[in-house]
Amino acid sequence: MSRKISMKQAINEALDLEMRRDPTVIVMGEDIVGGTGAQGEDDAWGGVLGVTKGLYAKHGDRLMDTPLSESAYIGAAVGAAACGLRPVAELMFLDFMGVCFDQIFNQAAKFRYMFGGKAETPVVIRGMVGAGFRAAAQHSQMLTPLFTHIPGLKVVCPSNAYDAKGLLIQSIRDNDPVIFCEHKNLYGLECEVPAESYAIPFGEANVLRDGDDVTIVSYGLTVHRAMEAAAALAKDGTEAEVIDLRTLSPIDWDTIVESVERTGRLVVVDEAHPRCNLATDIAAFVGQNAFGALKAGIQMVTAPHTPVPFAPSLEDLYVPSADSIASAVKRTLSPKGASPRIAA
Repeated sequence: MSRKISMKQAINEALDLEMRRDPTVIVMGEDIVGGTGAQGEDDAWGGVLGVTKGLYAKHGDRLMDTPLSESAYIGAAVGAAACGLRPVAELMFLDFMGVCFDQIFNQAAKFRYMFGGKAETPVVIRGMVGAGFRAAAQHSQMLTPLFTHIPGLKVVCPSNAYDAKGLLIQSIRDNDPVIFCEHKNLYGLECEVPAESYAIPFGEANVLRDGDDVTIVSYGLTVHRAMEAAAALAKDGTEAEVIDLRTLSPIDWDTIVESVERTGRLVVVDEAHPRCNLATDIAAFVGQNAFGALKAGIQMVTAPHTPVPFAPSLEDLYVPSADSIASAVKRTLSPKGASPRIAA
């Protein structure tokens, strides 16, 4: 049985199913219940955008509102994972990771290595990412590259409700720390999602559209912009293959390289800042491992190297668009080929 639900509902359902299946799964974060300890409704809020609403009534004290101290409750989640629980900690906005970064990259990410492979840290840290929500510079960043840089962390960023449910279930069952990035502008997007439990393995990209002229690689919100660009290009006879990475660490290098070896052209779209992001990572890997297949310079379409603007008109220009992606594709198809460049 499948039905159309939103990405927000799919994440809620994944949490509910895993809490029913495994009594060691707990959920913690700021206002994830929203009424605990206060007079009135017990389940008032469910997080800043209501993702966990309704779970408290089903699972009680296994959902815990925490103090406004990311360093404290992320540290507590890491410690609980090391002691046998499977915590899912909500870092309201992933922008707040600076407050608790030591607990993530110096503790959770290194326990397995530092204890000779004997330690497991099955913690999931959920957080909202991305611009376009009018939330200003401190609540709108795409910080995924900061986490993919760190050995020991797994990084996930779904683009739709189906993937969000399956990838979150896989994240909770995984025995390593997972950073689960949720683009806030995708919460309301609906698609067909099975009612039953299922897991999507890490490191398996999804080819959303077949094409032989150019490969477009992206993740999260910009996957949809890439699909819009591909549809527009098809009207002019250009068939683009669109790859949704799904997971950023591990990354599905084989699918990317196999596609580029067939199309000979690559455009990588990343909402993160242009320096040392997923686009530069993928461009470098393809340049090293599939250089002979390239018919033109690799193109990168990213946000500019600035904080996310608060002015709506500027924020709309900040996020990579279907037009900027299509323009990058056309540069790879020009008679002289395209020199490598970054397009914002």
